Amino acid sequence: MSLEEALSSLRRGDFVLLHDGNTRENEVDMVVAADFVTPEHIARMRQDAGGLVCLSINHAFAKDLNLSYMHDILSSSQSVDAESKKMIIGKAPYGDRPSFSISINHKSTYTGVTDRDRALTMSEIAKLYKSQDKNRKEIFNSSFKTPGHVPVLLASEGLLSSRLGHTEMSVYLATLAGLSPVTVICEMLDSETYGALSAEKAKEYARQNAMPYFDGSQLVEYAKEH
Repeated sequence: MSLEEALSSLRRGDFVLLHDGNTRENEVDMVVAADFVTPEHIARMRQDAGGLVCLSINHAFAKDLNLSYMHDILSSSQSVDAESKKMIIGKAPYGDRPSFSISINHKSTYTGVTDRDRALTMSEIAKLYKSQDKNRKEIFNSSFKTPGHVPVLLASEGLLSSRLGHTEMSVYLATLAGLSPVTVICEMLDSETYGALSAEKAKEYARQNAMPYFDGSQLVEYAKEH
């Protein structure tokens, strides 16, 4: 699939299947723009993908909200002793530090874990980004609670020039599409092998469900040229 087909799908509020590359996690994520996320999207990710449903946001927005990476939060916490801090992940096996920050629920949710609750939390973050309110941090702090059921992932400041994860790739795609740099992503898993869904199986799923399948290596090349 071409880049424009992937961007058009995001603009319609549809999914894109995004492969990060053979030299990294070698995983395919279902991606949808948080501007359009619905409970139906969450249900499909949960049922057809099966991985962790996360919310990715760009670096500037994370900075506005004063969000930090979880490994930095734990490293600087006085409540975590030196022995326990040895548990904190440095580089993962695929070569990067995880992009996890805190997990959140919107204040209007109940448990926060239902498809409806998670979609609400995610869509409200996209609305907060679009509001461009000068008091976004205060609104964030008063409207969302932690810990919650939506893990927040922070894209690196340089996006693809700094890190080649689904977090950065999905945010970059949303930016190219002219949407809020806030995406919902979920790894596709294989219930037969108990591992990640292979690229070939993901391509077949994409064909059967009329979804764009996009290789992250193409996105990296595009970013280098532009």
